[in-house]
Amino acid sequence: MSAQINSDNFVTDLLTANNQDPGRLLQCLHAIQYRYSYIPKHAIDQLASAMQLTQAHIEGVVGFYAFLHTTPRGQFDILFSDNITDYMLGSRELMRWLCDRLGVEPGVPRSDGRVTVDATPCTGMCDQGVSILVNGITVTQVDDRRVVIIADLVEKNVPVAHWPAEFFTVQDHIFRRDRMLFSDTGKGEALHALHEKGADGMLDDIEKSGLRGRGGAGFFTALKWRFCKQAEADAHYVICNADEGEPGTFKDRVLLTSHSNCVFEGMTLCAGIIGAKQGYLYLRGEYLYLREQLEQILAQRREKGLLGKNILGRDGFDFDIEIHIGAGAYICGEESALIESLEGKRGIPRIRPPFPVTHGYRNKPTVVNNVETFTAAAKIASLGVDWFRDMGTTQSTGTRLLSVSGDCARPGIYEYPFGITVQQVLDDCGATDTQAVQMAGAAGSMIPPQDFGRAIAFEDVATGGSFMIFNQQRDLYEMVLNFARFFVHESCGFCTPCRVGGSLLKDLVEKLYHCRASRYDVEQMKNIGALMQRSSHCGLGTTAPNPVLDLLNHFPGLVEQHLSHDSYEPAFDVDASLQQARQITGRDDEGAHIR
Repeated sequence: MSAQINSDNFVTDLLTANNQDPGRLLQCLHAIQYRYSYIPKHAIDQLASAMQLTQAHIEGVVGFYAFLHTTPRGQFDILFSDNITDYMLGSRELMRWLCDRLGVEPGVPRSDGRVTVDATPCTGMCDQGVSILVNGITVTQVDDRRVVIIADLVEKNVPVAHWPAEFFTVQDHIFRRDRMLFSDTGKGEALHALHEKGADGMLDDIEKSGLRGRGGAGFFTALKWRFCKQAEADAHYVICNADEGEPGTFKDRVLLTSHSNCVFEGMTLCAGIIGAKQGYLYLRGEYLYLREQLEQILAQRREKGLLGKNILGRDGFDFDIEIHIGAGAYICGEESALIESLEGKRGIPRIRPPFPVTHGYRNKPTVVNNVETFTAAAKIASLGVDWFRDMGTTQSTGTRLLSVSGDCARPGIYEYPFGITVQQVLDDCGATDTQAVQMAGAAGSMIPPQDFGRAIAFEDVATGGSFMIFNQQRDLYEMVLNFARFFVHESCGFCTPCRVGGSLLKDLVEKLYHCRASRYDVEQMKNIGALMQRSSHCGLGTTAPNPVLDLLNHFPGLVEQHLSHDSYEPAFDVDASLQQARQITGRDDEGAHIR
């Protein structure tokens, strides 16, 4: 009974702190999950009553996000990153070993409620060895030795806060710096420049720089900001998309760690141009460990007059930033799904038009850009158009941050001018005997060796920043299958092409992987992929077939080796399913087989 009362008090205090605002539902659920390892039924009842929401709505939100649960997860909730690069480093073997030492099955809480061990998609730590999340906090460089120590800490019930400090070390691993990472800005220079040039003048500068969004789509930043500025409304908003969920991507993590002042200055610059008073940093749940540091930076900026009321002492220049934590949903990297999540809902992408620049957060004009884009905007304002524009190509100005991981000697962050070749990156990071490069994450493109001379630029090989390397010893089918399963797991389920097509593609990839597919199956994969690209509701569905189609198109010899028949071959082997029965009965005659 006392635990129930304490929980009731906690939820009551939480509701009071959040003004019972239904838009803050996800943040309340996140806090409840973090405290109790699940969302109790009575907590849902309290939230529904105070926020005037239905229980079904709240349960739907809980069910949508991977980090929220309605049943206890264990005092220690341990999640191993299951991204392909972690898999290549032995994450699954380490997870099985930890499960054996703790006496648990993956995903099943131990009977004493002490621990749960499970897998989760990419945690944004592809350069940190095998990584895990323990109660939402990142642990890096997990190996055999650390598994033994972690098992012992769990059995001794040592709070995570008292675990060895070196377990939580996250390095930047910057191996190549160029203009973005060399320059030290973010101390108000961009805001002073905004005051001198005015909103229109600064917007013209950003337009002249040619800055395009660094999230992958490459939409011109100045054009987005101008559309939002021109939209009439009683409020405008600025949102920084730090939901860096694309497998293999971790550049924004580094910027938030070591250049957060510049990120926040870029958001404030945008606010000064479009007339926004409120901004939000939507931080992916896997980066929870960064929240305290980021809150401290925001507090320092308020103290220095770079955030809050009357910024730089100028009457009417009011803008503040609040951090919202995601809860494990890849789809929330899509800007309209992110806005839905920010409003306390399931992250279902909106039908567009209208676009967020006119009807975004709370149906008001909203700019959504990612971490790298806001950083670049602040530096352009501080250092000038020419500083930025004289690097890169005509259509892709400036530099690009790459998150390099996989089969190379030096995984980490590399900054290059746009136009650099794929081969140059491979040479610099110490990659040899490379079979393929997966560019821009699971949703990107698979680059075969014959294309390593291509340029990294919006007009050639576009990328959101991920650069995963696979050498000749790797089985590309394992990579494609990993991505196919990832997209099935992360589909929001809203539209049939993505929900059904993704599952069908996954099943066919598994069939091909096990050498039981036919040419008919290959054609079906192409047809399903094309249908998903044409008909899916959002970018997740349209890009989900990419790894499969790239494998079929760029590696036909590898596909040929896995084909079983020219005609249709069922995935289920009826005769093989009878093997156990034959062993039990001791029969192996012709009548015991189905041919």
